[in-house]
Amino acid sequence: MQVHETAVEGLKRELKIVVPATELASRLDTYLNDLKGRVQIRGFRPGKVPMTHLKKMYGKSAMAEIVNTVIGETTSKAVEERNEKSAVQPKVDLADAEAEKVLDGDADLAFTLSYEVIPSFDVQPVDGVSIERPVVEVTDEEIQERLTQIAEGSRSYEPRESDAAAAEGDRVQISYLGKIDGEPFEGGADDRAYVFLGQKRFIPGFEEQLVGLKVGDTKVIEVTFPEDYPAPNLSGKPATFDIEVFEIAAPGEVKLDDDWAKTLGLDSLDALKAAVKAQVESQYGAQTRQKVKRQLLDQLDKQYSFDLPPTLVGQEFDIIWRQVTGELERTGKSFEDEGTTEEKAREEYTKIAERRVRLGLVLSKIGEENKIQVTEPEIQRALVERARQFPGQERQVFEYYRKDPQALASLQAPVFEEKVVDYLLGQVKVEDKTVTKEELFKDDEDEAAAA
Repeated sequence: MQVHETAVEGLKRELKIVVPATELASRLDTYLNDLKGRVQIRGFRPGKVPMTHLKKMYGKSAMAEIVNTVIGETTSKAVEERNEKSAVQPKVDLADAEAEKVLDGDADLAFTLSYEVIPSFDVQPVDGVSIERPVVEVTDEEIQERLTQIAEGSRSYEPRESDAAAAEGDRVQISYLGKIDGEPFEGGADDRAYVFLGQKRFIPGFEEQLVGLKVGDTKVIEVTFPEDYPAPNLSGKPATFDIEVFEIAAPGEVKLDDDWAKTLGLDSLDALKAAVKAQVESQYGAQTRQKVKRQLLDQLDKQYSFDLPPTLVGQEFDIIWRQVTGELERTGKSFEDEGTTEEKAREEYTKIAERRVRLGLVLSKIGEENKIQVTEPEIQRALVERARQFPGQERQVFEYYRKDPQALASLQAPVFEEKVVDYLLGQVKVEDKTVTKEELFKDDEDEAAAA
């Protein structure tokens, strides 16, 4: 194998690789000799088929298989011998006219290999990095609030007398048909739907106009969709709803005691409180983790500046852009509705793609230098969690990932990243800061975009 560097531009590399025809011929002879002992051809005893006949029948297809194998082997070897790592799958360029000659054994295998290398950089120390960890204390009041919410969800309702008027807190069964400018609109109708008066699950003003109605009543109510309503074709528009009432039910009493806890599968009210507290702590812990990780990644992003493989950035941008444009299409909005333009949006999301690639390379190198690995049990746990996202299809999910190494690697990557983050958090200074629930979950668009 002969390797000649033909182009170097930043992180881009181009090599000319030549494998002599004699080496290919030697491999072909070995291949056919092995085949000779296995193949059965009419007119010849097993193992007695002449090589010339085998070459005539199988030579070209065998050479094609050999060429593919040689290209894979030489590609990996050429990059490895240069002490480089390819950022993406290298591109192989072999002219069709030359390929035919190679398959016929009349020419050396000569092809061009184009690829981008992983940039070289030194891992920076993190002992001077300081992280503030927001912590929320779970209070008895919050646990009681959660218990009340659970109780509301399990509350029973008893039908009122036929002439009783609907009151706040009642469950009303209705059919409704929504109209704008007198014409029904998509998604604006339902038959025998339950409305819980006072829970404010419908458009503002909708539930209030049901108070006082009785079974059998019909009414046309008028409302206006909020300006921030998710469907752009409805936001801010006045509408009417034709209402018919079928049932009015009063809420039953719920006692927060041991008997009620047992209906939920717990031994006692104290056990239920403990379970609720653990759930709340888990939710807060996940949000705290996200905030801490964001701070750590921000600090790392400031520490590193190096050229990025254009193809990796392009691939990451494409993933982000599909998500962005898909969401705009789903909601019927445009970039102008979001207060920007497509050009500006592309610039912003390109920066986000660059940040993701840069941090991915940094975390990868830190993990590599510190011999951080994902164990088989950790991969299995990730696979189980993935399968749980598809109830009833768990077996198909397991089979899919077990048959596709690349898909399985996609489960391994986030586990590896979290292990590297854990390692780094053990190296930096972390100080706890008690915050409110609102502060912990405060929405930050910039943070959500860059996370």
